[in-house]
Amino acid sequence: MSIPRFSIFVAVILLMMAAPVGKAATLPEEPKKLVVSLDDAVRIGMKRNRALEIAKLDRQMAGQKVRESWAEVLPHISSGLTYTRTIRPSVLFFPPNTFPGISGPLEISQDNSYTASVNVNQNIFKLSAIAGIRASSLVRKISEESWRQSNAEVVTSIRRAYYDALISSEKLKLVEQSISRWEASRKDTGSLFRQGVAADIDTLKAFLSVENLKPELIRARSGVSIAATRLKSVMGVGQDTVIALSDSLVFRDTKYPVEISAAYAEALEKRPDVRSLSFQLEAEGEKVNAARSEGLPTLSAFGQLQAQTQFNDGTSLDKSRWPVSSTVGLQLSVPIFSGFGTSARIEQSKISKMQTRTRLEDLKEQVRADVEIRLWNLVEARKRIEVQSKTISVAERSYSITRLRLREGVGSRLELTDAELQLNTAKTNYLQAVYDYLVASAELEKSLGRISPEESGT
Repeated sequence: MSIPRFSIFVAVILLMMAAPVGKAATLPEEPKKLVVSLDDAVRIGMKRNRALEIAKLDRQMAGQKVRESWAEVLPHISSGLTYTRTIRPSVLFFPPNTFPGISGPLEISQDNSYTASVNVNQNIFKLSAIAGIRASSLVRKISEESWRQSNAEVVTSIRRAYYDALISSEKLKLVEQSISRWEASRKDTGSLFRQGVAADIDTLKAFLSVENLKPELIRARSGVSIAATRLKSVMGVGQDTVIALSDSLVFRDTKYPVEISAAYAEALEKRPDVRSLSFQLEAEGEKVNAARSEGLPTLSAFGQLQAQTQFNDGTSLDKSRWPVSSTVGLQLSVPIFSGFGTSARIEQSKISKMQTRTRLEDLKEQVRADVEIRLWNLVEARKRIEVQSKTISVAERSYSITRLRLREGVGSRLELTDAELQLNTAKTNYLQAVYDYLVASAELEKSLGRISPEESGT
């Protein structure tokens, strides 16, 4: 028996009315897509990197330390108000018969007393304060160089991650191109087989050539995803963002010093770690001066303005008298013996200065080796680019000729396999050489101290 259409319609309406009312279903948001060039990636990363934010805060902290050091040479002004309640009054004893009408102890304090004062202290001669100001100024310069060092590290890491993403994409294209060529070759082999020119084993080998490249394709796609994840991480971008690279992996010539001595001189002048340690050496010298100044006299001036009153209970505060007194003076402090503490601190400061000088000399040797290695890496990568750029055109022509010979039935499958391998190797080697050159260029700029906040767009 068929169910009337009207009954079905009523049942549907009732089910819709009985359904719980909730939020309307929303489609999942599509991930944001961000198209970035290399400069864009650096600019975004510089704004969002946490290590760089910490370096900025350290720089602000150093500025406040400079302000703090000036407190030793600026006047110190303080004020105070003291209230005293007398429980048992103070007394003054006079010898007998000293004053007529006064016998026994004389009470000299009243129930309530107030004392208001303003005190001023000013150092006039204190060499340790001057040394402290100079040292804090050097600390500020050290923090500036630390900021530049953090900046260079962040910029270099972003550039390298961007180049990693580029070469992984290019390697994926090479695998796809190789599969495409083998697919075309398999079709040619199939056509020759149907014509009776090629053997069955040739079609089987063509099929296996394509299948053997599929694991490489999977690996290449995974490499693209991993490189994109790393790039988003160093840029400070959310992992749900889709990154599209607008730049390509192409050779861009870099101007660099030809002579190692010139590169080394530039690095000593510009590198933030070398400059920071040089400032540290100067600061250690100021610490020696500060320790020596502890054994020298100090001279300071002081002044005080004071008002005081006393009155018994029953007298209002505004009816009391407030006599005012003022004093000024000089205080000279001459250290004589401090239990060898001053001399010990002087020797400790000297030792610390020698340690810093040794670290600076060691750093200079490391810088020279680092610059030399980066420079040779750049030169070697550039030479490989020149060689491989010529090899690619030859390999492409060799592959075209070999494939044509195979289609005409005069070539062999082995020749085509070798030509394909040579072409793929030439393109891979060229891409690797370009990648190595770009990475070496970024590392060399960091090694020479050329990366600065202004150059990175911050």
